[in-house]
Amino acid sequence: MTKRQVFYSFHYEPDSWRASQVRNIGIVEGNRPASDNNWETIKRGGDTAIKKWINGQMRYRSCTVVLVGSNTANRKWINYEIVESWNNGMGVVGIYVHGLRNNYGYVSEKGGNPFDYITFSGTSKKLSSIIKCYNPQGNNSKERYDWISRHLSNAVEEAIKIRSQN
Repeated sequence: MTKRQVFYSFHYEPDSWRASQVRNIGIVEGNRPASDNNWETIKRGGDTAIKKWINGQMRYRSCTVVLVGSNTANRKWINYEIVESWNNGMGVVGIYVHGLRNNYGYVSEKGGNPFDYITFSGTSKKLSSIIKCYNPQGNNSKERYDWISRHLSNAVEEAIKIRSQN
């Protein structure tokens, strides 16, 4: 089976280290994040430049994996990435990463479900009623990382199936 091409969505500042841990698992192929310098250049171009960059990163991807940290839910660009992914027919799945250690060895508080903040267009039905957001099992960072390693590819496949049925 070939690796799926996925887009990773995450709150950059607090969760980039955790996100890189997940991307390095290697089970699915993910987008490379912009370096700090490139991201500053992109941001200077305003909303249009940011949307163009995001849309370019999403091209040829079959699923968006939202890596959910303590402050991921209801952020402007996270919401944009979720809506664009869904509207473009991509699978969407959430994986909580609050239990993974960051580069300083800290774990963070669990954040809200980002799919609770987005509704189907024209309805009050939340995306969280369909899109799954997994909280990796384990008593420590290593066990949670191992859970993600074992279940990420299945979560991606399930998200693609869910999207094809909705």
